[in-house]
Amino acid sequence: MPSKQAMQHALASSSLADILERVLDKGVVIAGDIKVKLVDIELLTIQIRLVICSVDKAVEMGMDWWKTDPAWSQGRINGNSDLQNLGERLSELEKRLERTRAGAE
Repeated sequence: MPSKQAMQHALASSSLADILERVLDKGVVIAGDIKVKLVDIELLTIQIRLVICSVDKAVEMGMDWWKTDPAWSQGRINGNSDLQNLGERLSELEKRLERTRAGAE
């Protein structure tokens, strides 16, 4: 008959917040390659590189692309403004098309 042993618990437990704080402070890199081959001919290669860290750690590592990328920087053109400009251009093209059709009749 097997002896009954008490379940042992870890003395140091970590909460999710503690683990997240450590990951963001130190950073985690996940890297992988996916290759699709058919009869020893490589058809597709996908390289995946994922870095999880805090913004401060990213800047420390030299990753600060959001400061210069127009889509993320403060100098970004307002999306509503772009949509309005596109609407105005579309209206102008429709007017030209109407004039062209009226002239052809």
